[in-house]
Amino acid sequence: MDGGIGIVEMLFRCNILALVGGGNCAKWPSNKVMLWDDHQLKCIGELSFGNEVRAVKLRKDYVVVVLQVKTYVYRFEDLVLMDCLDTCNNQNGLVALNSEGPCMLAIPHTEKGHVKVRAFTDRRIEAVIMCHQGSIAAMAMNRKGDLLATASEKGTLIRIWKVDS
Repeated sequence: MDGGIGIVEMLFRCNILALVGGGNCAKWPSNKVMLWDDHQLKCIGELSFGNEVRAVKLRKDYVVVVLQVKTYVYRFEDLVLMDCLDTCNNQNGLVALNSEGPCMLAIPHTEKGHVKVRAFTDRRIEAVIMCHQGSIAAMAMNRKGDLLATASEKGTLIRIWKVDS
């Protein structure tokens, strides 16, 4: 493969990758997510957006694409849009997604210092957690999706939240 890649996300430990172009000689535009099968050496799916992609997360059942002020959730098997969520200005592409059990997604909320947690189960459950007074710098979720860690931009606090589906 020739050309620059700006974002790479692997589906667990298999041959499927989500690729976004980047750099001076990008392979693809920075507003496209290419789903690549490294075993077949070919593109198996493509998602295009009006703005630059900031982050991508993969699960066996969902593809999550983060833009600056929106997060899109697609069903993996057919790339059908399942949800579109508003966020605050998410320049760094903050997102957390679990890898096992029911899908749990965490993204910055539209209000500074808050995180929106969405469960994709039979019924969609959503909660907003006031995590920090300032902006959020990082977040991560455990495999089961029942714990969420957040850090503030100030850098003095890391908080762990119990997230119930």
